[in-house]
Amino acid sequence: MINELFRWDWFFDHLPDIWELTLEHLRLTAIAVVIGFAISFPLGVLAYRHRRTYGPITAVTGILYTIPSLALFMMLGPVTGTLSVTTAEIGLVSYTLLIIIRNTVAGFRGVPEDVKEAARGMGYTARQSLWKVELPLAVPAIVAGVRIATVTTIGLVTVTSLIGHGGLGIYILQGLSRLDSTLTLTGAVLSMFLAVSADRILVIVERRSTPWAQTRARAS
Repeated sequence: MINELFRWDWFFDHLPDIWELTLEHLRLTAIAVVIGFAISFPLGVLAYRHRRTYGPITAVTGILYTIPSLALFMMLGPVTGTLSVTTAEIGLVSYTLLIIIRNTVAGFRGVPEDVKEAARGMGYTARQSLWKVELPLAVPAIVAGVRIATVTTIGLVTVTSLIGHGGLGIYILQGLSRLDSTLTLTGAVLSMFLAVSADRILVIVERRSTPWAQTRARAS
């Protein structure tokens, strides 16, 4: 039954192609998350320091987040001139913004008030307190946002196969169109594996970058 559902001979014969599409999947994801973080983190800091901006910032990014992915890619086509990698990346980046911004703000807001008061008592300016005291304590929430954004993006990359740039999503699309379970399972299972692996790696990064948080959690 398993052999009928999945052809291992095809899988091993196409390992070079599978590897190439896996790298494309990772590349599309990494570019989207890095650019998304570069945009979101400053906006998150701005929204935290100037609370009146939080509503407009999350409203705009929230609208982008709620647009169906395929519709967004089609809307971007005329803007980018063609359904290219740029089209895919603009769409993927837009879905990371709200997640990272909210977690960044939540991380900073979660810093205890007595810690901020202690920093002021030590003579820290507001800027020094933000970067030297509050940011390290906000890192776990910020990394959690990056984790969610990364896993979400890995899933969304499969959708970009509909415009010709979808990494492992290409196999899912081809498998569905040909009623070929081997192709569909290859794309789906490997995409899920990438998502789980990325999440676990970021958990390790978070723990190693914030050892004090782990110590405090064990103590409590």
